[in-house]
Amino acid sequence: MTVIDFSAFIGRLATASGETILPFFRTSLSIDDKSKTKDFDPVTEADRAAEAVMRRLIKANFPQHGIVGEEFGNEREDADYVWVLDPIDGTKSFIGGFPIWGTLIALLHKGAPVFGMMHQPFIGERFSGDNGSANYKGPSGERRLQVRRCASLAEATTYTTSPLLMSESDRAIFGRIEKGARLSRYGGDCYSYCMLAAGHVDLVVETELKPYDIAALIPIITGAGGVVTTWEGKPAQSGGRIIAAGDPRVHEEALKLLNG
Repeated sequence: MTVIDFSAFIGRLATASGETILPFFRTSLSIDDKSKTKDFDPVTEADRAAEAVMRRLIKANFPQHGIVGEEFGNEREDADYVWVLDPIDGTKSFIGGFPIWGTLIALLHKGAPVFGMMHQPFIGERFSGDNGSANYKGPSGERRLQVRRCASLAEATTYTTSPLLMSESDRAIFGRIEKGARLSRYGGDCYSYCMLAAGHVDLVVETELKPYDIAALIPIITGAGGVVTTWEGKPAQSGGRIIAAGDPRVHEEALKLLNG
């Protein structure tokens, strides 16, 4: 079975999760804190309900597949095909009423991400990719996604969700990137990576990511012509400290600063 065979089904997952999430958005909903430390890590009824819907669909259609999800853990994660789900990436934006969140759906084959989608149901946007190409579908129509050329960090716009999410040492290292970049902005979660794939952002640098935070975004960025690795230049699907760039020259320059 090829990735093409799964694309329509991933669309069904996106539609079902979006229909589940939207009734909760910008309402008075209960919020739990998953964190075992002083850091606030919110989860809502919408997160849990959306992941439950996607899990039921996957199990009904592909019972032999594995599932890795943010809210309900891992099942059959050693299967050839594994779905990696983040029902709401950007829950802090979600509970604040800002529409810079999205549902991340990834399909892994033998450990490698082969298809990914970011769905933003409130705006009605879908970003998808299969490593070979990437596509956008939304209010402005449909188009191929393509990163933009950027010759150096000095010409780059860079994003991170928040330096406060980084350890003190990583924050200091990231400061080298900010000092060298033309423009540094905060916020975005999964949206920053999609804007990179769409050619509006040049560099995204993050730390402490889980597999479900990044797996779906890798085929989108790679399919649009970008590069995604760890800070050490290794494959990124397991999460950790992540760097994504539209132009390999910016990626190389940023890696040197992060490891200098």
